Amino acid sequence: MKIKDTLNIGRTKFPMRGNLPVKEAERENIWEENKVYEQRQKLNEGKPTFILHDGPPYANGNIHMGHAMNKISKDFIVRSKSMSGFSSPYVPGWDTHGLPIEQQLKKAGVDRKTLSVAEFREKCREYALKQVGMQRKDFKRLGVSADWDHPYVTLDPQYEAQQIRVFGKMAEKGLIYKGKKPVFWSWSSESALAEAEVEYHDVTSPSAFFAEKVIDGKGVLDNDTYLVVWTTTPWTIPGSEGVTIDAKFNYSVVKPANDDRKFVIATELVAKDAELFGWEDYETVKVVKGEELELVKTQHPFYPEKELIVMLGDFVTLEAGTGLVHTAPGFGEDDFNVGKQYGLPIFVPVNDQGYLTDEAGADFAGVFYEDANDIALDKLSKAGLLIKQMEYNHSYPFDWRTKKPIIFRATPQWFASVDKIRQDILDAISGVKFHPEWGQKRLYNMIRDRGDWVISRQRVWGVPLPIFYAEDGTPIMTKETIDHVADLVEQYGSNVWFEREAKDLLPEGFTSEHSPNGVFTKETDIMDVWFDSGSSHQGVLATRDGLTYPSDLYLEGSDQYRGWFNSSLITSVAYSGQAPYREILSQGFTLDKQGRKMSKSLGNTIVPEKVIKQMGAEIIRLWVLSVDTSADVRVSMGSFQQISESYRKVRNTLRFLLANTADFDPQADRVAFADLESIDKYMLVKANHFTKEILDDYANYAFMDIYKKTMNFIISDLSAFYMNVAKDVVYIEAADSAKRRSMQTVLYDIAVRLTKLLTPVLPHTTEEVWEYLKEAEEYAYLSEMPAVEHYDGEQAILENWARFMNVRSNVYKALEDARNAKVIGKSFEAAVKLYVAPGVQKDLESLDADVRQALIVSQLEVLPLDQADDTATRFGDDVAVTVAHAAGEVCDRCRRITQDVGADEVYPTLCANCAHIVRENFPETVTTGLE
Repeated sequence: MKIKDTLNIGRTKFPMRGNLPVKEAERENIWEENKVYEQRQKLNEGKPTFILHDGPPYANGNIHMGHAMNKISKDFIVRSKSMSGFSSPYVPGWDTHGLPIEQQLKKAGVDRKTLSVAEFREKCREYALKQVGMQRKDFKRLGVSADWDHPYVTLDPQYEAQQIRVFGKMAEKGLIYKGKKPVFWSWSSESALAEAEVEYHDVTSPSAFFAEKVIDGKGVLDNDTYLVVWTTTPWTIPGSEGVTIDAKFNYSVVKPANDDRKFVIATELVAKDAELFGWEDYETVKVVKGEELELVKTQHPFYPEKELIVMLGDFVTLEAGTGLVHTAPGFGEDDFNVGKQYGLPIFVPVNDQGYLTDEAGADFAGVFYEDANDIALDKLSKAGLLIKQMEYNHSYPFDWRTKKPIIFRATPQWFASVDKIRQDILDAISGVKFHPEWGQKRLYNMIRDRGDWVISRQRVWGVPLPIFYAEDGTPIMTKETIDHVADLVEQYGSNVWFEREAKDLLPEGFTSEHSPNGVFTKETDIMDVWFDSGSSHQGVLATRDGLTYPSDLYLEGSDQYRGWFNSSLITSVAYSGQAPYREILSQGFTLDKQGRKMSKSLGNTIVPEKVIKQMGAEIIRLWVLSVDTSADVRVSMGSFQQISESYRKVRNTLRFLLANTADFDPQADRVAFADLESIDKYMLVKANHFTKEILDDYANYAFMDIYKKTMNFIISDLSAFYMNVAKDVVYIEAADSAKRRSMQTVLYDIAVRLTKLLTPVLPHTTEEVWEYLKEAEEYAYLSEMPAVEHYDGEQAILENWARFMNVRSNVYKALEDARNAKVIGKSFEAAVKLYVAPGVQKDLESLDADVRQALIVSQLEVLPLDQADDTATRFGDDVAVTVAHAAGEVCDRCRRITQDVGADEVYPTLCANCAHIVRENFPETVTTGLE
């Protein structure tokens, strides 16, 4: 018999390399075929619920790394909750209406003009569902566990019907109205936009300081006086109806040298503006209060017959400009509000495509609004009214889909009133828990400061506004008509609105005093897509079996404070008076390694598919666990290569645990805690404390803490300590010895704990590990999270071993010095003399453990501190260490250097301990010997 055959070298078929790109896909097929998700749901029937409601990604194109971070984070939560005593079904969703899909069809060559609206919408539907299928495949490949066969899709007739009912409830409460006021208008999309569809970019615009001649000074200003007005949108001057100032500001009438005219500027800005205008010498004629200038009339700079008036407003500032603001009520919210207050007309001489109309005059008609800036500046200059032109850098709104700048334009639109229920919404926020906490203030401020919500869109691919018009133009949106439309949509889909005449969409026999001839028409606008996704609390949570309304958690990117978090909150409070969520967890964005936002145009995107093909989805999942998702996250291929090293450590640790418990039967061989060796008790207590921390971190969504604590436990507690000591026990001791079974009890327990705790994070790997464990459940995901056990005297055990670890640290420093001095190579070559004070001596004795074995040295003497000579390395006042090369010979079986090698003549190359083990367990070797 060979010596190696007397050892218990750990063996397992669990491979060292995961071959993840291949094996993951195979395992996902197994989960699907065996309906593991459905089995988990069945196990959880009757338990308390925890519902994470999925914010629907837009169904257009393959998923990117931000999608992956989002869905994987949700999977961590849903899997951990499902294994922790909760029923936590996860219904994935998709947002499937809106302009991008219309644009994709146009790019694909679909000529909308040759199709009816219903035919074009059907093509949109087909495209959207194809995208859903593609993204679903991408998400499933990340290992995300969900009800993939029954997702919610906003184009589903049942969902659309619920959305219309939400609209109906809001209409019933008087929250829906039609009005003409400036909205974000995207000329590139030819539609109004909601605040959530707008993003801001820094731009440089031409700004102009120009003069408006006073024609009626109301006894305060002479008629040779000019107001100096400032604008950053010269193209809107044709729409000017007046000038806005602040009642409380002082305004100076100044006369520059070499100019017969007098000019009005806010007193506080005179010096700054005079320098800007090149007025080296000027005199202040007089100073007046802003309120004295109200209703002063000036002449329009382009149209001499048109009078403009001076108005008082609260939006004028002294940060830039002149304190007098060009005001065009058709082109800005502040302008509109002050104009409405003074009864001014809402003049909007620009069309849907951004071109100025004939109303703007011959010089501007048919000109694109950006090009109209130069025309306006030229006209001001020729009229002698342009005082100063300069570039102005500022933040400007863009259409988030087309990436083109937008304009403010007053158009007739349908609105949902936020103002009427603002306080109710703000009150609802106070009952929501936010992660991070600053999210509460962010959402609160957004709701507090936002205007009414423009919900109409001039498109066709979406849910129709269920509004009819009578013969006299009166809108009809009664409970009866809206409920009827909702029922039709639920039965036939929203295309029914575009396929049927108005009379066929109204209830049988419907009449209205506003239509004496019984003639009705229907609204052609659709609802904002944020109303679509914002109605999911009724379309999904309130209607799906197993779900709850409100949900427990919404988790999305931080941009959703002005998007889905916001729209869902408004509709939910309007519908039922409560928030649709109990908690919000927001995440940052994925950036490239330079901190730039990822975009196709920059060529800096990393698609999950690339990482999966090279390294596997587990690497992406572990990366998500490792980063602080509450802030923006930088990502590169280097990030994944680095995290793959962490994955390798996790995998190799699990492999070691499996290999060294392969011959362990937990039913027959498990050792009770009271009978465990001291070091094994310590490790079991440590494992339980680790378990509690990880379970708490899951409950608090502290993903990065889970990563740090798991890696620390694996590297420091297991690899660097316990597993090193284990080799000297599980390899060497007799297979069925009490000491070996004691250690195997803990190794197996840790293997099961780690596997369960990591199943939400690395499900492909842990399910592979599970096949080698002797547990009752068929899949790791069908098991429960490990229970946290408490043991008698556990605190004393931890404290005792913590003191040993301090001593061990000192010994290891001395061993490292000896290694550097070439005294020893491996620590097993060392003979250590450990000189300790009485207190440390007592601590070591109280361990009731083989301290030499725990230090992984061949020989150890523990001596009183006062016996240490000058050659000893001292550590504080209570420990000193000397290291020498161990005397004796190396045992061929345990590799320890001892002076009793050959003590048993039958086994001349073995130490006395190994000889005893072999003689007892392999008696045939007494006669045959060992090779």
